[in-house]
Amino acid sequence: MISVTRIFKAPVVILSLSALECLSLESIRTSGYNAWRAFKMRRKAMIVVTGGSGFVGKALITRLAQQGEPVRVLSASGKKAFAGLGQSVEVVQGNLYDAESLYRAMIGAHTVFHLASAQWWGKKRDLERIDIRGTQNVIAAGRSARIGRLVVLSHLGAASASAFTLLRVKGQVEEMVRTSGLAYTIFRSGIVFGQGDTFVNGIAQLLRANPFIFLQPAQGESLLHPLYIGDLIEALVRSMEHLDTVDQTLSIGGPEYMTFNEMVRTIMRVTKARRLIVPVPPWTLRAFANLLSRFFPYFPLTSQWLDLLAANRTAPMGALYDLFEMQPRRFEDTILTYMRGRPYRIELLRTLLRRRPRRIA
Repeated sequence: MISVTRIFKAPVVILSLSALECLSLESIRTSGYNAWRAFKMRRKAMIVVTGGSGFVGKALITRLAQQGEPVRVLSASGKKAFAGLGQSVEVVQGNLYDAESLYRAMIGAHTVFHLASAQWWGKKRDLERIDIRGTQNVIAAGRSARIGRLVVLSHLGAASASAFTLLRVKGQVEEMVRTSGLAYTIFRSGIVFGQGDTFVNGIAQLLRANPFIFLQPAQGESLLHPLYIGDLIEALVRSMEHLDTVDQTLSIGGPEYMTFNEMVRTIMRVTKARRLIVPVPPWTLRAFANLLSRFFPYFPLTSQWLDLLAANRTAPMGALYDLFEMQPRRFEDTILTYMRGRPYRIELLRTLLRRRPRRIA
């Protein structure tokens, strides 16, 4: 793995910046002009984040602010949501559908982390509007602003021909980014878990919803590759200094594979919520989820949530170490630090009472 800081240790005599720019692609071992342009702009330049109010976005902005990096956030809610993060965080009020605010957010940016996504809440049209149309607008603004690199978060298993809506939309987004003409890095991650996630904590809430049983899609044999939020953020931050991640699609996960059934049993053990696991045909759960979403927009079980369990979704074991020399954290050891003793029944009630915003952005 070649990092920016290590390039200058290569056995090459460098007389000036202009001379460095004249080096062959082979001598600096980059992925082409896009990689060199992304590096040339780096030097503590502005970093832009979309989707800053989400689980991953909040964690990334907090980490960048702690490092003293200049961060600009595109947010429909304005500065209040990011108060207390320090003066290095600038907020541009706007959304993915306002070309003027998008351009203002991206002008002078070295790296744009495009994290805004409907994920598994909302209807199919929300996914198409936010993930597809939103990404189209981000790409257009990025071209106009001449950004250094676009970094996009996707899912393991994403494919434009997938039969499952969430994975198909993510696959379409990936294709748009690859053909955008911008320098890019696509991260395909496994299930991202942490103190504020909605997948693993959603399972804990569902376990508390019924004191006797837990409805599981089929036998729960789909293979997952959970990744701790802190490790994902570390990988995103380190990628800014690694030229050989430019114009690449990187598949990453944690240190272990586990089936969905194993994940549920681990969560039951940690939260001390013993339930009888009842296998249910996936189509039955999908119909049940669609019905519940009409009355409870933020119910943990959704059709898109089930998409993530529809097939095996794993990355090569050891990918994070090979890419960034990182040793990710194990699932059970990590959730033990924050899940035990949490009032998941109360959290479920709060989730059910949440109202869907008039417009998801």
